[in-house]
Amino acid sequence: MSTDHTIFEDRDVSSEPSPGLDSDLPGDDTLRGTDYYALGDTDGSPVFNVTGGDWDDLVDEATALHEERIVVNMGPQHPSTHGVLRLILELDAETVTEARAGIGYLHTGIEKNMEFRTWVQGVTFCTRMDYLTPMFQEAAYCLAVEKLLGITDQIPERASIIRVLMMELTRINSHLVCIGTGGMEMGATTVMTVGFRERERILRVFEQVTGLRMNMAYIRPGGVSQDLPHGALDHITTIVGELRRGIHELEMLLAENPLLKGRTKGVGYLDLTGCIALSITGPVLRSTGLPHDLRKSEPYCGYETYDFDVITRTGADAYDRLMIRILEMFESLKIVEQCVERLRTTGGPVMVEDKKIAWPAQLSVGSDGQGNSLDHIREIMGTSMESLIHHFKLVTEGFRVPPGQVYVAVESAKGELGVHLVSDGGTRPYRAHFRDPSFNNLQAVAAMCEGSMVADVIVAVASIDPVMGGVDR
Repeated sequence: MSTDHTIFEDRDVSSEPSPGLDSDLPGDDTLRGTDYYALGDTDGSPVFNVTGGDWDDLVDEATALHEERIVVNMGPQHPSTHGVLRLILELDAETVTEARAGIGYLHTGIEKNMEFRTWVQGVTFCTRMDYLTPMFQEAAYCLAVEKLLGITDQIPERASIIRVLMMELTRINSHLVCIGTGGMEMGATTVMTVGFRERERILRVFEQVTGLRMNMAYIRPGGVSQDLPHGALDHITTIVGELRRGIHELEMLLAENPLLKGRTKGVGYLDLTGCIALSITGPVLRSTGLPHDLRKSEPYCGYETYDFDVITRTGADAYDRLMIRILEMFESLKIVEQCVERLRTTGGPVMVEDKKIAWPAQLSVGSDGQGNSLDHIREIMGTSMESLIHHFKLVTEGFRVPPGQVYVAVESAKGELGVHLVSDGGTRPYRAHFRDPSFNNLQAVAAMCEGSMVADVIVAVASIDPVMGGVDR
């Protein structure tokens, strides 16, 4: 490949005449219309002439100078950064010599806002952090509130089963988006369409059970907002079979695809030592061979009673993280089936018995499609004046939580999701802080990308699976 004759000059030309302007040129008419700076050295500064030649030779010459680096901003608005993530890349040709992640472009102030809302209202904030894993944020937050209240052992069994069911469906939902968007970024649009087709099945279940497809605020302190509607278990049983076929289709598309292996094998490598040093968890950590999963090591919501395996690989690269997510979805389906079986035989309430804490959980909808129905309102108002007053204060003012602080963590789709709550004895959190896995995992960008090609940066970031809603909270 050849290039046109080009002149690069390493000197300050701000005070010199502009080329091509006749009024500024010397008196010699033969110079008019020519490239003034191509005439040669006039003040002793070096002049670099680049002539036609093979492109590889030109790159080698430019690289050998070691005087220049290109700094590229990838994002914050870029189709492959999984949100408003800014990647500052320093390049030597197409090799990344330095990579830094810039965050903060999606700051929502969720944690600060929670200090000005009641404990129950806090659910509607934290569910919006990582918008692909809302049930995990809700569950972790509510488990922390319940621990502060000292009612962990009073949560009804049916409510805990429903929580596990919804969290595992959410795990599949998150992994499908990760695999689908990651495939699209590498040019595999079929992976995207199949992934979102299967995700749609899960969102319909969420809508049937909670009324919303995302940001549901379904899990509440003390239980869940309402029981499963009629027909929900049959619907879930149907989609489990459909999801299993759809995930297997993704596995067939990806697992032994030579193009995918070429783009992901050995890309974004981060070994166990690096993961431990950077506090990285989730599929990225398990791709190093360490079977760390809070559902097994520190069980919650009765996870110790479910039969499932912790998936690990040893390649510590983008390919193994992809395969872990695919196999984890099959394990989640096993848990969902166990939840459905238990819910068919387990009755009872879905909210804690203590009426000073229990948010109204037996909601109903009137003929106009609005809740609550008039029958439900008559029941509340007809019980007693004290019950009505207490109900009003519970909803408007909220319950009080004893002073103290607590940390509770769950195994989110992306890793350890922790909640640190501090109570001063009031009806609102004194402080609510979340350890979002995407925030910690993004620290690995430099370790994964430096020394690799620009195209591999996209694959490495996709294998981390960050969601900026959880990072910029």
